[in-house]
Amino acid sequence: MQQILEYWLVVAAARVLGWVPRWLARMLAGVLAWLAYRAMGRLRRVGVRNLALALPDLPAEERESILRSVYGHLGRQLVEFCQMPYYTRENTQDWIHTDGLEHYLAAEALGRGVLVLTGHFGAWELSSFYHSLMGHPMGMVIRRLDNRRLDEFVNSIRCMYGNRVLHKDDFARGLLTAMHEGGAVGILMDTNMTPPQGEFVKFFGITACTASGLARVALKTGAAVVPGFMLWEAAEKKYILHFDRQLHFTRSGDNEADVLAATQQCNDVLESWIRRYPDQWLWIHRRWKTRPPGEPSLY
Repeated sequence: MQQILEYWLVVAAARVLGWVPRWLARMLAGVLAWLAYRAMGRLRRVGVRNLALALPDLPAEERESILRSVYGHLGRQLVEFCQMPYYTRENTQDWIHTDGLEHYLAAEALGRGVLVLTGHFGAWELSSFYHSLMGHPMGMVIRRLDNRRLDEFVNSIRCMYGNRVLHKDDFARGLLTAMHEGGAVGILMDTNMTPPQGEFVKFFGITACTASGLARVALKTGAAVVPGFMLWEAAEKKYILHFDRQLHFTRSGDNEADVLAATQQCNDVLESWIRRYPDQWLWIHRRWKTRPPGEPSLY
């Protein structure tokens, strides 16, 4: 019964936010974001700790300002997700643009599949949705929601224009198949992992257990790896879907060393983009939770 009520509450909220004017929906999302910032003390403390770990040279006041902005940005993402079913090529052309699409198209033309390196950064849900809306559907590696009906509802929006879902608990086969077929899959690579799915490499100078699946698949199949992030450009008042140049991994003959080096390379790219847009990354996730054996907890 609880899951049914949860499902209908979310669907009703999504319908309301989907139908109201964008300016009003954004205002409501801003209020919800402020309430969440004040009410969710545990997540706020995680954000404070992460910012102190990763950006220790910033004054505390500036780190707090970044964290407040993160909540505001998450509120906007809530609005975007609820309104995505009503987006078309025509009604998004004034406020969503693409930069560097030639990098993605060049990688796709190689015919060995494309792995899009991304993260919980910017408008990650809108990013893959918009990419499919513009004629480039892709697979997405995600975790199933505990509420099955809610999971189906969310995925129905994600997959409206041909995207497909690869669940984390059984994604390896689908990922390899997609690469062999020359398809594209987006991988959110910025969450805390545990061995053996993760390897310890640096992220903001701190050892972080990082998903190594992207590196392993790329090295095994020859798939192209292209960083892709949709970010809000406040000065222009629009989203830009940025594609960076294809990454090239070293193949030394020592596969495990190559996996570590490639995973570190991916983290370096993520970090460089987050440093440019720090208020759009999900600082409230315990990114450095898993520690190497013998190291104390950072939280």
